[in-house]
Amino acid sequence: MKAIKFLALTLVVGAISAFTMIKPAAGYKVGDVATDFSLKNVDNKKVSLADFKAAKGFIVVFTCNHCPYAQAYEDRIIALDKKYKKLGYPVIAINPNNPAKQKDDSFELMQVRAKEKNFTFPYLLDEGQKVYPQYGATKTPHVYILQKTKVGNVVKYIGAIDDNYSDAAAVKEKYAENALDALLKNKEVAVKETKAIGCSIKT
Repeated sequence: MKAIKFLALTLVVGAISAFTMIKPAAGYKVGDVATDFSLKNVDNKKVSLADFKAAKGFIVVFTCNHCPYAQAYEDRIIALDKKYKKLGYPVIAINPNNPAKQKDDSFELMQVRAKEKNFTFPYLLDEGQKVYPQYGATKTPHVYILQKTKVGNVVKYIGAIDDNYSDAAAVKEKYAENALDALLKNKEVAVKETKAIGCSIKT
């Protein structure tokens, strides 16, 4: 009888623990220092954040070829690079998808897409899918704005580029631009995190 009561109590405690256990979320949080990486660009050369000696920070965008959300944002990503690269914050685009699961995101088709759209920034393949989990990216596109400091590249903003993926003309809140403008003025970023809207990363 005692054994039965003990077993029942153990099951109850175990069930409670299962529901109350808090698992740490994967990926970077605002304020974390992002580690560098070395990934192959569409020009077949390896690219690292350390290569950009004069940069004040980076606009790291996880994006891809096939996703309609990513495609809808391509021109805006190009515009971000054009505006902010000369101010010290270049775009670094990374394709996190597994080409074996999504053939449209193969390295060869990345090269085609970059040429078609005349990308002005590196478009890197996360070969082996090792970088995007470090960041905690879940969507394409998913943006991480980093600021270069004495301790490393500190994450200052995570989330969406703006508040309207379907119509650039209807955007009311330019989250990424607002964050970058604040950093360039040495001010605190007002909105540090938003929900990234896009396609799930293919693993």
